Amino acid sequence: MSLHEECGVFGVISPESADLASVVYYGLYALQHRGQESCGIVVNDDGVFSSHKDLGLVSEVFSPDTLSRLTKGKMAVGHVRYGTTGGNNRNNCQPIEVNHQKGKMALAHNGNLSNAAQLRNQLELSGAIFHTTSDTETIAYIITRERLRTASIEDAVSKAMDLLDGAYSLVLMSAQKLICARDPYGFRPLCYGKTPDGMYVAASESCALRAIGAEFVRDLEPGEILVFGPEGVVSRREHCGKKSKKICIFEYIYFARPDSVINGVSVHEARIRAGRILAKEHPAGADIVIGVPDSGLDAALGFSMESGIDYGIGLIKNKYIGRTFISPGQSARLDQVRIKLSAIDESVRDKRVILIDDSIVRGTTSGRIVKLLREAGAKEIHMRISSPPFLNPCYYGTDIDSRENLIACHHSVEETARIIGADSLGYLPVSELDTLIGSCGYCSACFDGNYPTEIPSDTRKDRFERKLSERTTQ
Repeated sequence: MSLHEECGVFGVISPESADLASVVYYGLYALQHRGQESCGIVVNDDGVFSSHKDLGLVSEVFSPDTLSRLTKGKMAVGHVRYGTTGGNNRNNCQPIEVNHQKGKMALAHNGNLSNAAQLRNQLELSGAIFHTTSDTETIAYIITRERLRTASIEDAVSKAMDLLDGAYSLVLMSAQKLICARDPYGFRPLCYGKTPDGMYVAASESCALRAIGAEFVRDLEPGEILVFGPEGVVSRREHCGKKSKKICIFEYIYFARPDSVINGVSVHEARIRAGRILAKEHPAGADIVIGVPDSGLDAALGFSMESGIDYGIGLIKNKYIGRTFISPGQSARLDQVRIKLSAIDESVRDKRVILIDDSIVRGTTSGRIVKLLREAGAKEIHMRISSPPFLNPCYYGTDIDSRENLIACHHSVEETARIIGADSLGYLPVSELDTLIGSCGYCSACFDGNYPTEIPSDTRKDRFERKLSERTTQ
């Protein structure tokens, strides 16, 4: 089982034709932490779409020459991907483009449908032919089908939302309109802003708005459809209030960038609070508090503030290596830890160290980090985790599709500490999650098993790829 994180979506609409590919490029660059597998941009020039998509980082896929070949236009959408369903191949790159009887569409999606397999089976039985193994194509098919029956693209999106279950934040472009939609639970973030020259911008996180000089306006409400077009900005709320709000709590713990604000809550402040809680719940005598870059640093600062133990930099990250949590393949993860991180001997030698990280999944990476600090001369290592233990699969975008390889499902806290080589281990209590972001409604099913939706019957990550493989061998 390989773990991945989220995707990032970005869209822009301009009152005048402009070099929007560059705007989307910088927006995606700010969202690169959400996906490092592939990326793509589609530009709309009066209904004529030009696009480029490929595997790799934003800076690798889009050279100056590549960006210059994309036409100017009044609308564009972009996507960075780490797939939670479907494999790592070019067919799964987004945005997905569709040509249909009533025009064109480009769709970028963040999240996972919990009823994707059921919907896909229904579409295949009606004659649909799939070219990708991601559930985003299922969404595209349903919206396209509804578009052929309805008077507008926004009506089609609304009709499609009646059928979709699970997590989806969408940015969709037709010939004349830019549409944003957020699922009724609000699992995944989506916000929009406006630039001084009149461009409207939608993005997974507010940090991407700032990157291109847009002022944050607000988050989309769960269930809201936002339409940017000839009539200006129109909000449709027929799906709002149908479900309880369930923002993914792991957005605050790990996924989002610290400078983002989601649903009015600062990610940085939420992580500071997590560190303070850990200092109260799991104190330890130590000489220095250090964090694992990047998402453990804010929590480490909070632990230091609360405990009075000095905060220090004990690990240095190679900024050109991707996050190991989303590295495809266990062997790659083992190899990357030492390449990605190095210990500062002078900071930790002969010291009792409190090490803060955002999570332990299998324990492999944690064990390697503890070993790095031991080799650097740390006398004691007390590991503290700014999330509760992973105990359950996620069906909404975090690629944890079974309990088989989750270390906390098979070992006690003391056993886990022994396995990773730490002197002690402490997790954030589930009961303290409210303290992180308030009681505004969040999903913590991966920690407590309280799923907001029906659990899908086919929960394996490769369910679509497996079907394709089976067919080719028959």
